Amino acid sequence: MSVGEMLVATVPMARTLNLEFLETAAERAVVRLPDQADYHNHVGGPHAGAMFTLAESASGAIVIAAFGDQMSRAVPLAVKAEIGYKKLAMGEVTATATLGRPIADVVAELDAGQRPEFPVAVEIRRADGAVTGEMTVVWTLRPNS
Repeated sequence: MSVGEMLVATVPMARTLNLEFLETAAERAVVRLPDQADYHNHVGGPHAGAMFTLAESASGAIVIAAFGDQMSRAVPLAVKAEIGYKKLAMGEVTATATLGRPIADVVAELDAGQRPEFPVAVEIRRADGAVTGEMTVVWTLRPNS
């Protein structure tokens, strides 16, 4: 099962919004929110809450792709998120997430018995390529013991 398939199967909100996981790798995750009238705002574009969920889901996809091999000993948890809406979003939008720290550094902290934190940056773009939003999600790997 791919990271995207796993997230759609285990995260009801990803299914509800019909998120499409286009790319899920340790270096980058790309997730699309199709244009759906049920999730529009008052101006006919995707609702801010739907775009937040899109971006947070892209951040989660990269975390699973980068640290999936650590899941037997740690649980990934979002610590905080901040989003800025830059331009009007209309139609489908795509979120691209990138990891803010080297994987090896995060795993080294986990190996040292720490609870590492790391940022994931996400850009939300319209189909024409314009950036409509930017989000940063800080994640942690909480050791199981």
